[in-house]
Amino acid sequence: MNTQMKDDVIAHKYRVASIEKTTPPEGMPDGDWYHYIVEYGKSTIDCIRAGSLKDVTQHAQDFVENLNTRTAKGYSSYAARKPKK
Repeated sequence: MNTQMKDDVIAHKYRVASIEKTTPPEGMPDGDWYHYIVEYGKSTIDCIRAGSLKDVTQHAQDFVENLNTRTAKGYSSYAARKPKK
């Protein structure tokens, strides 16, 4: 892989863009809910999760790490894992 391609891959990693406290989704119990945004280039993934700020932050970071690992291995981050042959 040439240097330009490596730079492009690094520049387009998934990352947690923001985490903010929010209201619970309709029909869900009250409590601490957080809305977080994951970015990948110009694309975004909007997520919502209940828990403490610490727990939601850890979950979001784990989610991003998983997406980046799957992308680095050549798996699509939008589809299930490739079937075994």
